[in-house]
Amino acid sequence: MKAVIPAAGLGTRFLPATKEQPKEMLPVAEKPVIQYAVEEGLVCSDEVVIVNSRDKKVIENHFASNDKLLTHLKEVGKDAAYDVVKHAGDLNVSYVYQDEALGLGHAVLMAAPKTGDEAFFVMLGDVICPDNDVLPAMKKISDEHNGASVIAVVEVPMEKVDRFGVIAGEDLGDGVWKIDKLVEKPPVDEAPSNKAVLGRYLLSPRVMELLKTTKPGVGGEIQLTDALDAVLAEEEMYALVVRHDQAYDTGTIETWISTNMAMFAKDNGRLPAEDQWA
Repeated sequence: MKAVIPAAGLGTRFLPATKEQPKEMLPVAEKPVIQYAVEEGLVCSDEVVIVNSRDKKVIENHFASNDKLLTHLKEVGKDAAYDVVKHAGDLNVSYVYQDEALGLGHAVLMAAPKTGDEAFFVMLGDVICPDNDVLPAMKKISDEHNGASVIAVVEVPMEKVDRFGVIAGEDLGDGVWKIDKLVEKPPVDEAPSNKAVLGRYLLSPRVMELLKTTKPGVGGEIQLTDALDAVLAEEEMYALVVRHDQAYDTGTIETWISTNMAMFAKDNGRLPAEDQWA
C-alpha cells in the first residue's frame, strides 16, 4: 500500500516566505511540515509518493542522503544531528510530478502508476498528526468494512462549517460514521453535520479509476471530491472522527504559528494555549 502526498502547490498564502522555500519545508518545531506527513505515511504503507513540482527540488534534497554533511557531523561529534539527518535520508520516498495545476484530484491521479490496483492513502501536507495514530485507526475501520474507503473528519463549530467540506451520514458510534454524502462548504443553516473533512483519506482503487474520467469541476480543476461523490454511488464509505489533540493545521500563517506553539508545548509537557479547531 502507498501513501500519496500532493505537494506541487505554490503556497501563495505564505508569500513572500515561500517564494523560494516551499511551504512544505517550513519548520514545525525541529522538522519541516512534510517530514511529519512522510513519517506518518510510512506507519501504514511501504512507500510514500510525493506528487511534486519540478521547481521544488528542495523537498527531494531533504529526503536524499547527504554523505558530505553526514561525514562532517560524525567528524565533529554531533551524533544527535547525524542521526536525524540520516533518518530523513533513509525514509522511503519516491516522486511523481504534476506539471499543471489542475486540482487536487489531478494531483492524486499523477500517482496512479505507483498505487496500481491497491487501496491507497492520500495525505494533505497542511495537516500533521504527530502521534501517527490516525492512519492505523482508518485502516482498522476499512478492514472491518470490506476494504471500504475511509475519510478522517474533525468536529468544528456549526458557525464555521461553511469553510469546510462536511459529511452527511449515520453516526455508528465510537467515532465512526457511515457517509451518505459529501457537501462542500455548505451554508451554516443547511449543513448536514459539523464533521469537517480533515485531509486524511484511505481510498479504494475504484477512486483512482474514477479520477481518470472525472471532468473538471469547480475552478476548472479535477476535484477529488467529485470522484468521492461518484464512488459513493457504488461503494460504502466511512468516516473516522479525529480528536482535536490528534491533528494540527498548518495551512495558514495563523494556524502554522499556533501549531508550532502547540507542538512546543507538547514536547515540553505543557498544555497548548488554545484549540485551533474550536
